[in-house]
Amino acid sequence: MNHLMETVKKHRELALAILDIGIIFFSYVFAFLLRIDFQLGPYRTDYLPKLFLMMPLVILIDMLAIHAMHLDRSLWNYTSVTEAMRVAAAVAIGNFTWFILVMVFRVSAYIRSVPIIAAMLQLLSMLGLRIIYRYIRERSRQKDASHKALILGAGSVGAAAIKIIERETNYSTRIIGFVDKNPDKVNKRLNGLTVLGTDSDLAELVDKYGVDSAYIAIRSITKDHLQALIEQCRKLNLRTRIITVENQADVEKTSVRNVEIDDLLGRGELHLDNGQIGAYIKGKVILVTGAGGSIGSELVRQILHYDPKKLVLIDIYENTMYELQQEINIAKRNGKLQTDAQIVCLIGSVRDRRRIDKIFQTHLPDVVFHAAAHKHVPLVEDSPLEAIKNNVFGTYNVVRACIQNDVSKFVLISTDKAVRTTNVMGASKRMCELIVEGYRGNGVTKLCAVRFGNVLGSHGSVIPLFEKQIENGGPVTVTDPEITRYFMTIPEAAQLVLQAGAYAEAGEIYVLDMGKPVKIADLARNLIELSGYRPDIDIKIEYTGLRPGEKLYEELLVDTGSFRKTDNDLIYIAPPENITKDQVDERMRAFREMIRKDETSNRSIIDTTTIPVIKDED
Repeated sequence: MNHLMETVKKHRELALAILDIGIIFFSYVFAFLLRIDFQLGPYRTDYLPKLFLMMPLVILIDMLAIHAMHLDRSLWNYTSVTEAMRVAAAVAIGNFTWFILVMVFRVSAYIRSVPIIAAMLQLLSMLGLRIIYRYIRERSRQKDASHKALILGAGSVGAAAIKIIERETNYSTRIIGFVDKNPDKVNKRLNGLTVLGTDSDLAELVDKYGVDSAYIAIRSITKDHLQALIEQCRKLNLRTRIITVENQADVEKTSVRNVEIDDLLGRGELHLDNGQIGAYIKGKVILVTGAGGSIGSELVRQILHYDPKKLVLIDIYENTMYELQQEINIAKRNGKLQTDAQIVCLIGSVRDRRRIDKIFQTHLPDVVFHAAAHKHVPLVEDSPLEAIKNNVFGTYNVVRACIQNDVSKFVLISTDKAVRTTNVMGASKRMCELIVEGYRGNGVTKLCAVRFGNVLGSHGSVIPLFEKQIENGGPVTVTDPEITRYFMTIPEAAQLVLQAGAYAEAGEIYVLDMGKPVKIADLARNLIELSGYRPDIDIKIEYTGLRPGEKLYEELLVDTGSFRKTDNDLIYIAPPENITKDQVDERMRAFREMIRKDETSNRSIIDTTTIPVIKDED
């Protein structure tokens, strides 16, 4: 039997042709018998021979129509409405052509209604066989499926999700039924499947039907509802995936994705004052340094929604700049991005003062977002000189270029590691903040810095590392079981940076509320479980010890006793540092001398202990 199936697959087009010929022959013979009420006697001599004599020509015409509609190469297991329309067209073309020939050439002893009856029989047979074949294939696949699943959400997206889940072999899943939070839908049927219960019945249904997977398919789901469902699924050890709608105008176009960590940690919709943001961006020339990075590129995406006149993008790394440029171009061509803004992508380093000055003089930006920086703590710890050159002098160069070229606003992207810092990266970013505060009274440019913690999914962050380790089968490495960090999604961070930029007046350090700190070990366990594995059983977690310059706990970013609130509940203002422009310039001269001595020395003289010119917060 298996050998026969393999032979049929190998000669598939020939097998389909033989089957179609058989259907055509059967349809015409049966149509003839129907037409004569199965009273063959009077028609045996004249009509029956004429029918068989004409059959080769009938078959040839019909097979040409089938070939024209590409039905001889179609995959029956993907039979759809489109396929049915092609079948109908092929049958109509072939049989109508033969009917016209019979009428025009007045074929004697041939019943002219036979092609019409045969067409209906042929259509029913061809469609029926395809539908039966597809049904058998799908039932067989579901019977052998590796997983049993519930769809959480008995709406239009849930109904559309059945198609992609059951018919894609990648998922090998049999859908048991639906679950919906609306009790009125319980016991109703949707696309042949029953709504088995509400969200509160999930545990009981999982146990009753042996379910091991869940697909969340809710079109307009709130962040809180999504997080609650994901947590419920995690506690029940369900492989959890999310059905997303690719086009809100057409819920049939769905895709499946894994649960991402920002589904768990993101705060949902932010309340921004788009009027304030648009007031300082719309119609203006905006410049972004470090535009190819995680934060820089997201800032670019967000800024484009506010209709700037020109967007000048600077990055030292050409690959990420190229990728961002192509992303923007593709979005514009596809109509996903509606903007007339001129996009200028430039390769350059903020360390190069002459290059920065020339760019500013050429493009005369109105607003500057400074995201360029070395930020990876252990790497910077091993190369402190580069952090000073890039982070400190890069910021110094950009701030002075802003003042010299009448830029109205400058926004520095800073970090929580600048608070009571224990590493070179944090110390260098604290010096960047001091530059902003020292130059606040310049009379030309309104300066500010925005300080926040770890960003989910950014280059060098822990999430991509964990995901790669899980993909490779583990182990997942965590430095310490008690280490905690604050997290924010990239879009959240970029949106709040834009909002803080609207507030900028005189060297403020804006601090973003990062929410509650998260244990990195718990984060690792969540990622392992959401990937369908068991922590410390399927994939081990190994503790490697704190790295050089790494803190066990990040400082609390929001202390209501010393921080002032803004109009936005997630943005605070840190207490100002009493530092002047002259003091900043003095420290920069000390840095320059330190770099000169290091470059002329046979060994490096710069490490964390040799940066006393950066004053930490108390």
